[in-house]
Amino acid sequence: MSKKTLTIRDNRTGKELELPIKEGTIGPPAVDITSLYKEMGLFTLDPGFRSTASCESDITYIDGPEGILLYRGYPIEELAEHSTFLETSYLLMYGELPSMEQCKGFHKVVSQHTMVHEQLLQFFSGFRRDAHPMSTMVGVVGALSAFYHDSLDVHDPRHREISAIRMLAKIPTIAAATYKYAIGQAFMYPQNKLQYTENFLHMMFAVPCDDYEVSPVISKALDKILILHADHEQNASTSTVRLAGSSQANPFACISAGISSLWGPAHGGANEAVLVMLREIGSIDRIGEYIKKAKDKSDPFRLMGFGHRVYKNFDPRAKVMRKTAHEVLHELGAEDNELFKIAMELERIALEDEYFIKRKLYPNVDFYTGIILTAMNIPMNMFTVIFSVARTVGWISQWMEMISEEGQAIGRPRQLYRGHEKRVYVPMENR
Repeated sequence: MSKKTLTIRDNRTGKELELPIKEGTIGPPAVDITSLYKEMGLFTLDPGFRSTASCESDITYIDGPEGILLYRGYPIEELAEHSTFLETSYLLMYGELPSMEQCKGFHKVVSQHTMVHEQLLQFFSGFRRDAHPMSTMVGVVGALSAFYHDSLDVHDPRHREISAIRMLAKIPTIAAATYKYAIGQAFMYPQNKLQYTENFLHMMFAVPCDDYEVSPVISKALDKILILHADHEQNASTSTVRLAGSSQANPFACISAGISSLWGPAHGGANEAVLVMLREIGSIDRIGEYIKKAKDKSDPFRLMGFGHRVYKNFDPRAKVMRKTAHEVLHELGAEDNELFKIAMELERIALEDEYFIKRKLYPNVDFYTGIILTAMNIPMNMFTVIFSVARTVGWISQWMEMISEEGQAIGRPRQLYRGHEKRVYVPMENR
């Protein structure tokens, strides 16, 4: 069987070069251009890397046109329905679903690392009370490397695993402390008898003076949110983690860099934008007015939470979240809330209106996530923090895969230089 190649020809010189075509398990093949610059003196220009595979990976696969998202080959819908976040985390980190014994052992080892150093909690007092929670997350997560010197050798597989488990365990603790600090309440320590998501909710909403019981419906809903957001191929924040990690920076610094990238409104802020839009509409009576604005190309208004830049048919995660949203609203008795009425009417229109159907503008995962988190009484500025709790295991898994690659090298994208040619320096007095 002959090796598949692509022949390119430089019309300036007539020189030709055969480039190998690599095929993955599923999805489009990729042209290996490693030799292009060496042999032809050329490199490619691909702003945003939309047509460039920056790595080979076994972790996550997306088929946008078909609405498919797989973690290690498992459909996201099946994992959200049958799995837990910790079980899914094990799958992402180690490549296979755990046995019952492995799952119990993983839960135990993660629970043993949920506490953070007491001195780390003192860092919070250095932030203003009104600091954005993501700014606090970036600083405190980055500071973890100052406390755990015993696992920073990125060339040691055991060190990598210990650091990964520590981050998976401690970032919910830090996220909850970020919320508590912002609202002026006492930090709540982890309770390791609770499951992962229950523990997070307890640290978020319990207070020392009262007992707090975690609702099973709310806990399950948040667990699904974490599963659905755990990884999403080579998005901006994941690529940031990989690029930072390629310099052999410590893993805590790499995850902090990922959180910084996620903070950008074009990446992690979509569910916040949905809530801003719902509040702008303000009343169910004004929905018709805003639907007309959305259909008017000359109007700058856009319906947020509809359609997706990756999923051109439907967002597979949205199907799960739609059902979960209705379960949460029912559990909390929030169906009569005006904001949620607006959201549900927008959902109905999007699923029935020919304009939206023709353009495949279906509600995406961010539309429902914002509604659910608001119903849970989680403030809007904490949405991206919740996202970072979910995505941590994806970042960790991608970092571990990247750092263990044979021949792993520091990332060094090229550029097309468009500045001045060489110029002669002119002394100040002659300018």
